[in-house]
Amino acid sequence: MFSGAQISLYPMTDDFVRVILDAIGALEPYRPAFRIETDDISTLLVGPPDQLFPAMRDLFVAAAGSGTHCVLAATVSRGCPGEPDDPICTPIGRSEHDLPLEDRIASAIAHAAAAPMTGQIVAAQFSLYPLGSGHHMDEIYGCIDFLKQSGVFDRSKNFCTKLRGDAGQVFATLSEAFLRFGAPEGHVALDIKVSANSPTAA
Repeated sequence: MFSGAQISLYPMTDDFVRVILDAIGALEPYRPAFRIETDDISTLLVGPPDQLFPAMRDLFVAAAGSGTHCVLAATVSRGCPGEPDDPICTPIGRSEHDLPLEDRIASAIAHAAAAPMTGQIVAAQFSLYPLGSGHHMDEIYGCIDFLKQSGVFDRSKNFCTKLRGDAGQVFATLSEAFLRFGAPEGHVALDIKVSANSPTAA
């Protein structure tokens, strides 16, 4: 299954080049499993769906560790019908889509709770788009139910849900939303913004 993310990192500092280049070093352990391409707008990560969010987490935590206000913007997708198959992409692991929605929610809660902590507090907002599914609203409502029990739920907003907490648990929660909700062979997309060290955190 084709899965990947277009990500852009925005450090709010005059020294943004150094912050970005230093943070990119955090992607080195993932390079054997990913195709990584960068242009003047974003960086493309294509690879196993269960490794996308750990890679984004490590990149963002490395940048935010500078103490600078940083924002990560990402569009994450799996199963896009307009994209070619790629040998480095694999089927979704532990998707458990043959289980009832309630059981998937319980599994997502357990996996998010077991996420390693990073010591970096972040805020995030995202929207889930399970495309091409006849029961897409059931999947969205199931995901919202999971988010409210994830331990990092902040509040519902217009068009999105806000999360706040340790980056480890926030990115794990985003990963669970991506992996467990929406048809396992269908097209699922997430629109994500993550912020750290904001001078106006609220």
